[in-house]
Amino acid sequence: MAEEPVKKVVKVVVLGDIGRSPRMQYHALSLANMGLKVNIISYRETKPLLEILEHPDITITKLTPMFFDRGPKILQYAMKAIWQTISLLLTLFITGKCDYLLCQNPPAIPTLPVCRFYCLVTKTKFTIDWHNYAYSIMALSLSPEHPLVKFSKFIERYFGQSSKHNLCVTLAMKEDLLQNWNIWAIVLYDRPPRIFHPISIEEKHNFFIKISQQYPEFGFSGFQSGDMDGSRTAFTQLVGDSVTLRRDRPGLLFSSTSWTPDEDFGVLMEALQVYETSYNLTKKLPKLICVITGKGPMKEHYVELVKSKNWQHVKVVTPWLEASDYPTMVASADLGVCLHTSSSGLDLPMKIVDMFGAGLPVCAFDYKCLNELVDDGVNGYTFKISDELSKHIVNWFDGFPDKEVAQAMRMELSKFQKSRWEDNWTLRVKSIFDY
Repeated sequence: MAEEPVKKVVKVVVLGDIGRSPRMQYHALSLANMGLKVNIISYRETKPLLEILEHPDITITKLTPMFFDRGPKILQYAMKAIWQTISLLLTLFITGKCDYLLCQNPPAIPTLPVCRFYCLVTKTKFTIDWHNYAYSIMALSLSPEHPLVKFSKFIERYFGQSSKHNLCVTLAMKEDLLQNWNIWAIVLYDRPPRIFHPISIEEKHNFFIKISQQYPEFGFSGFQSGDMDGSRTAFTQLVGDSVTLRRDRPGLLFSSTSWTPDEDFGVLMEALQVYETSYNLTKKLPKLICVITGKGPMKEHYVELVKSKNWQHVKVVTPWLEASDYPTMVASADLGVCLHTSSSGLDLPMKIVDMFGAGLPVCAFDYKCLNELVDDGVNGYTFKISDELSKHIVNWFDGFPDKEVAQAMRMELSKFQKSRWEDNWTLRVKSIFDY
């Protein structure tokens, strides 16, 4: 009986939480499904996709973080970089040799130098996946002329030029890499995996019943403190043997945020206040439930701010969803909001891709290359100030639930859903790991 050929090995390096790195998880699944053994090297703060955990050819090697919060910021940064350099380098060598290494950027320091050194010593083919620029993110808190920003820019340019292959997330980034750093990259647009798809009313009903156990806003009489009836939710009801959407249901607004300064949640707060005021003035709007998922440093600040508003017709819920529930939540909403602003103006928000995959139109903060994903007025809306976002949300729910524009946008998104991550990855990336 012939022995099975030894599978090639690829290491997927994420100097961050793999659970909050969907693109790298999708890479890992695609690599494993093409017959490679995949070792993800990353931090483990949140639970990754179940498919990752259950795949026989995917293992996760957990990096150990170091918490050092004493002294000046530059000292903290230096200590963190030293620790990450040592721990990542040791982990790469301890886990053995591999045939390919796929590294996420940012962060660039120490990821790129350490991965390049490992690949040089072990003769491993080195690929960088450019999600953004580390130096542009650093420049948000430091001056663009700061020595650390300049050093980071040098590191990215130098080691980007030394990689075997480069991937990037937009055409604008591809052109920028080529013109400024002479780095040729393959554009791999984020596309939703098949777990993000439109769902049936029955699936929404079951999800609302499930989530209402923890968040009563989703249950029957969600805006009052009534008892939850198993046949009814705030949005759906069981009539005979079939589930229907309630005509008196509230609107469901969805947003996902990292609760960091580069996503100004205050813009959405102002828009929700306008909605509350507009409801009182017109009486033509439905009540609104706004779901905001995510973890981040500014979450508690804004949660307390929401509580202080004492809105009567707008409720804000901030659940932390399991990876399996997140796509269902997205597909259950009526309108999405994306507050992402790009430090470089060259990346695109993965969260919009997920929303589009689930058939959810979006209001997105506008910047340089967003038009590569959002076609204003066709598959969503763009805004730059809270007044514009307020108008979009109020107009969207005016006359709800009978909205022809909503149906037209969902039909437009059905075209986007025809191109999925798996097909796009196979077309553009598979050959890099297939020789």
